[in-house]
Amino acid sequence: MDFQLSQEQQDLRELAAKIFGDLVSPERLPNFEEPCDWFDERLWAELAKASLLGVGIPTAYGGAGMGLIETCVILEEAGRRLAPVPLLPSMLMGAAPIVEFGTERQKRSVLPAVAAGQRILTAAWLDEDSRDPLAPTTRARSTGEAWQLDGCKAYVPAAQIASTILVSATTDGVVGLFLVDRESPGVSLEPQATTTGELEYRVVLRGVTVTPEARLGQATDGRAMLDWAISRSLAGLCAVELGVAERALRMTADYTGTRKQFGKAIATFQAVAQRAADAYIDLEAMRLATMQAIWRLAHGRDAERELAIAKFWVSEAGHRVCYAAQHLHGGIGVDTDYPLHHYYLKSRHLELTLGGSHTHLARSGERLAKEGPRTS
Repeated sequence: MDFQLSQEQQDLRELAAKIFGDLVSPERLPNFEEPCDWFDERLWAELAKASLLGVGIPTAYGGAGMGLIETCVILEEAGRRLAPVPLLPSMLMGAAPIVEFGTERQKRSVLPAVAAGQRILTAAWLDEDSRDPLAPTTRARSTGEAWQLDGCKAYVPAAQIASTILVSATTDGVVGLFLVDRESPGVSLEPQATTTGELEYRVVLRGVTVTPEARLGQATDGRAMLDWAISRSLAGLCAVELGVAERALRMTADYTGTRKQFGKAIATFQAVAQRAADAYIDLEAMRLATMQAIWRLAHGRDAERELAIAKFWVSEAGHRVCYAAQHLHGGIGVDTDYPLHHYYLKSRHLELTLGGSHTHLARSGERLAKEGPRTS
């Protein structure tokens, strides 16, 4: 495995970093003292102009024709700046499954608008009454000429601004994925506050009718498609958390290097240096686990256990890094007017999204017990 970025990928990272750096400042971050929607339309337009929103979309549909690694490079940079735009929901949760499994008609009707920044996608993977996203309790019933969806999805990101929601549902014991227009009759949204204050949504489906053409892929491979989509979503989520934790630690290094006590920078104090060093080791472990999982997915290899390890590390170590960053900042670390507070809350939110550390530790242990250690 070679995790070194190519020159093209490095250029992509630099372009994303410049756009986020120029347009996302602490002053422009949302104030989440009260739950609120968040969407920086100006930033979204600039990302579209730079062809970053379609980086994983084939050139035939207006994208850049790149892949998962490049998408995660952008997501990591977005995490570093807490960019208030729905990149993960639209690029990986929504667009990637359509690229992989969609019909030609579905691709041509959806993907060009996504790449141009004119259409936002999201996905509803979590059912309110089910802990397993691969076993949705939302029901899809065939009426012969259409599908009728009934169920309740929880914590759907960017649902308020997404024009299309990719919904998982069960029909006759088989999982299906359906493209649902947010404005369809029977679709209702109820805001749900999160750790960060960013609103996610409870999406209630009551007799929502969609055409047969709205079903993604073949009738028998829905569970495999859903597993594929959730795996990419987890990889992207880990990339975002890596960016969040890295930026929090960088802010801490800058602060402790300039903050003085007894005439010396506090970074020279042994306890401070050791705490920062532990956080750095955690960060690099997060980076290795995340890149290994992304690399295996990008090269078509089984990455189930690597994803479980990566999500465990970004959940556990990400929390430790951001907590250490707050601690080393002293009182200013918990000041809600200081940017670090946002990083801590974002890290906590990502820690619990799509399963916390214990969920993925259990999955890793179950597979290890069943199959034994992998040799390659």
